[in-house]
Amino acid sequence: MRSTAIVCAAVAAVSNVDAFSNSVYSKSKSAFTSLTMLPKSKMTSTDPKFFPFEESSTALNKSPNKEATDGSAGVRQLLGVKGASGETDIWKIRLQLTKPVTWIPLVWGVMCGAAASGNYHWIWNPFDPNDRDVMLGLTDSAKGLVAMILAGPFLTGYTQTINDWYDREIDAINEPYRPIPSGAISEGEVIAQIWVLLLGGLGIAYGLDLWAGHEFPSVLLLSIFGSFISYIYSAPPLKLKQNGWAGNYALGASYISLPWWCGQAVFGTLDKPVYWILPVLYSIAGLGIAIVNDFKSIEGDREMGLESLPVAFGIDGAKYICAGSVTFTQLGVAAYLYAIGEPTYALILLGLILPQIYFQATLLLPDPVANDVKYQASAQPFLVFGILATALCVGHHDFSA
Repeated sequence: MRSTAIVCAAVAAVSNVDAFSNSVYSKSKSAFTSLTMLPKSKMTSTDPKFFPFEESSTALNKSPNKEATDGSAGVRQLLGVKGASGETDIWKIRLQLTKPVTWIPLVWGVMCGAAASGNYHWIWNPFDPNDRDVMLGLTDSAKGLVAMILAGPFLTGYTQTINDWYDREIDAINEPYRPIPSGAISEGEVIAQIWVLLLGGLGIAYGLDLWAGHEFPSVLLLSIFGSFISYIYSAPPLKLKQNGWAGNYALGASYISLPWWCGQAVFGTLDKPVYWILPVLYSIAGLGIAIVNDFKSIEGDREMGLESLPVAFGIDGAKYICAGSVTFTQLGVAAYLYAIGEPTYALILLGLILPQIYFQATLLLPDPVANDVKYQASAQPFLVFGILATALCVGHHDFSA
């Protein structure tokens, strides 16, 4: 790669994200869509584990949403985060279901994959006079834009919507103002959105394979795999999110490994073990980040019988698992970069790890429940830039030497 920074292809899958929940459905055929994937008709109120949309007042009366008073309520609604304003426009509600704020890590992941490919071209590279082919740069930029649309609005949007669908019970406890438990959007509209985003995303993925000249449709297959992981993360009977270890690792891998691999597949190849191992290692750090998202949901998770790591190990145990997985994984990657003869990148990565340790000591470990958002906002930028630094190192390194 010619000293590049990036863009490219992607996958959705389980996302931050808070993205991945339980519900018991009727076994009758009428309870499912024509493809028997998504239950459509409502269950009766006699089922103690089902939360009827219209008949229960719990979702509407418990922990109501408090709109932000700083003028950001409308933006929060569009981004799908707390403090959102109430909304009746169906398209804004549809956008809210896809949680646009969660698209960013996937887009970043595919950027890192493009960087690791060593084959992304700028429109006009100010650092490399040999990388100034305007048409080639425009072509790569266009591929990157399409890949971002795949990664964000379509497949991450699919992941978030299907997660909210299967999370409607637990959202009635933790976030009862969300569109589905509050009744702001109908079941049929939600199911239609899931299918449009999934099939549209897979179509874009196949188009990227054709555009890249792939004989083997690697982007499509990675997208199918990521979408499948998203489904089994949220949906019974497997419902990976019920297990803290499996669910959180699936989340971390979906945010880091899968988009990295897709980005690299669009602009390069995946023909060396290191291309697979480094993203997998970073996914362990992603597991730690996923734990942070579970602290705020511990009450609802415990009530619903979900074995998140804060429920299984307690808040004190989970916070150390979180800090350890994030820190030691990155230290291991830095050691690897040093071992292959890239001390500069190793030192850069170490410099990005130290602030994360500081924020763990001052925010995460003292009170992970109260400081979860502040810790993520403070520490995660250093983590994601560390991932990019690693990807750039891989793209620049001569593995044949």
